[in-house]
Formats: sequence, structure tokens, C-alpha cells
Amino acid sequence: MILTNCPCGSGLDYANCCQSYHLKKDFAPTAEALMRSRYAAFVVADADYLFETTHVSKRKGNSKNAYLSSAKNTKWLKLEVIFSSYDIVEFKAFYFNEKFKTDVLHEKSNFKLENGKWYYVDGDFL
Repeated sequence: MILTNCPCGSGLDYANCCQSYHLKKDFAPTAEALMRSRYAAFVVADADYLFETTHVSKRKGNSKNAYLSSAKNTKWLKLEVIFSSYDIVEFKAFYFNEKFKTDVLHEKSNFKLENGKWYYVDGDFL
């Protein structure tokens, strides 16, 4: 998939935004940057990145195949960040549901900085 605008909604080109995280050239510097890059990873179906940026304590229930299936079976439309602090990000991710109607995933996510890298821990659906 060739992208120009980054799906994360930053307004930057994908090559100058989340792609460097997906290619493991850089690490997301903040919890919000990681959340945005994970959203972009769902859009481009990068299951490895999604798995690797999930905190090790939560990986058991989140296989690479599950991430890949979710990413490939969802048409993501846009991301809105509602609130962001040091280790919490609230967002709305819009997508087409199985009835081809727009739906929204509204989540308040928790992140953890460990050994200089941010990880997704868990979230509450709102």
C-alpha cells in the first residue's frame, strides 16, 4: 500500500511520520505518538508492529494473526485524538462496520514507558 498522507491524522506524509516507527528506524517519543502509529499500523495492516508495541504482559491475548485479521477486515476512515497526557490517550477511530455504515471506536488507552520505548497496555471503551 502506497500512502502519501499519514493515516494517523498528523497532516504529515506517511514517510515523514509513522512509517519510520513501522520500519523500526525510530521509536515513538510519546504515548500519543505511539497510539497514532498503532492506528496507522491498523490501516496498513502491520501486525508485527502492533504486536511488538503491545506491552509484553498483554501479548498473550493479542496474537499477530489476530491483529492482522482485524486490520484486514476493517476499513479505517479517520482518527481523532480527544485527550492526551503523559501515559493516557483518549481517541475516536472511525471505520466502516460490517453493514458498511460509519461506526466509531471510542477508547481511553493506557500506555507504559519501559526501557525508552512506549507500549500499549490496555484501554477502556467509552
